[in-house]
Amino acid sequence: MKKLLSRIMLVLLLAGTAGVAQAQPVTSEPADSVMITRLLQSGNGSTLDFARKFLNVPYVAHTLEVNSHERLVVNTRQLDCTTLVETVVALKLCAEKGMKSFSDYARMLQRLRYRHGKLDGYESRLHYFSDWIDDKKAMGLVEEVQAPNPPFTAVQKLKIDFMSLHPGSYKALKDNPVLVKKIAATEKTLTGRTYRYIPKDKVDNSDAMRRAVKEGDIIAITCSKPGLDIAHLGFAVWRKDGLHLLNASQLHKKVVEEPMTLRQYLQKHPSHTGIRIVRLK
Repeated sequence: MKKLLSRIMLVLLLAGTAGVAQAQPVTSEPADSVMITRLLQSGNGSTLDFARKFLNVPYVAHTLEVNSHERLVVNTRQLDCTTLVETVVALKLCAEKGMKSFSDYARMLQRLRYRHGKLDGYESRLHYFSDWIDDKKAMGLVEEVQAPNPPFTAVQKLKIDFMSLHPGSYKALKDNPVLVKKIAATEKTLTGRTYRYIPKDKVDNSDAMRRAVKEGDIIAITCSKPGLDIAHLGFAVWRKDGLHLLNASQLHKKVVEEPMTLRQYLQKHPSHTGIRIVRLK
């Protein structure tokens, strides 16, 4: 009888977990789980509400490159532009679904960071943000805004090969040359894709811009740097003087709401060409 009950319990357990994406072992500190749990248990809020919880967190690059083998890294104590966006989006999606535990958050973060939500080595991480956008669109998590025209008057055509041409800049590629071919294969699938964007000379304080870009939208800054698609990420913040960027800033060395307008910010960077807009569904 005990054996029968055990088998029944096992079947029920498997049935309850079937189809649920299980997070891989997580690299994190206790402070990360405390903060994530506190934010989720405080209730739902806007994307910017969650983003502002990370203001003044230090900017640190390469926080995902801490393991010899790819693992899910949760680090709320140090952020770069991409990990800030992923952290905030994972929190927002969890909150909308009533998910309140750290394990819920880890599963959601894995869904965002990896292709089809499946962690399967370094090459499964979505290293190029255009790849991230298209993958998350396919999963029904985000949409890319590419109309109306104006202000979306420009077209970006991708020519992607930066990582495979600069493997020495990436610890995993430097340590595991076999990965370079896998990354190059991904780059080949991205090359040739086209997207409409707002050129930087059209990023202004007009009614058309305010209708096209909503507070909390993800702003992806396009660039002319060879082999790359996106130079920087952040969240849209509207003020009286125009559009601003909430971002993990290498210049300020922390997460900030940029004091200058986004138009001014873009003009200070010659390689920045404009902005693409991504919105949570």
